[in-house]
Amino acid sequence: MAAEQGRVSVVTGLVRSSFLVDAVYAHSARDYGLTQQQGQLLCVLMGQPYGMGRLGSVLGLAKSSITGLVDRTERNGLVRREPDPQDTRAVRVALTARGSRLAAEFYAETCRRIDALAGGLDAAERAVLADLLGRIVADNQVPVVFPEPAAEPAHPA
Repeated sequence: MAAEQGRVSVVTGLVRSSFLVDAVYAHSARDYGLTQQQGQLLCVLMGQPYGMGRLGSVLGLAKSSITGLVDRTERNGLVRREPDPQDTRAVRVALTARGSRLAAEFYAETCRRIDALAGGLDAAERAVLADLLGRIVADNQVPVVFPEPAAEPAHPA
């Protein structure tokens, strides 16, 4: 009965929300000719280049998986490997000009789509939801795999 009225437990709500956001993210990536992991990689790299080890850690991927992901994304002309100025034995992964443009478009559209999921909430409810989710993310030290949008989109009341 509670679920029929939109009420679910914290566990159910978080798990189902995760699936919902994951599906939107995957659909958005497909629309831009990316895999979901490539979309995540581009969003992570929007802020700065990363070393391979750090990228694997942020994205939660093993060394072989991050290498394959970077290889495929590099072949598509979206990222490049460059020398790490602090460690001559290491490389960093950075967006190419084409990758930066695609990342910005993909990011903006994905933000729009995810934001629309909360379209039925008023401004006060959105603020409470953002605060609670922010606390969960901070308390669990979730890495920045999707940067904070510059400004919250406007919503009709």
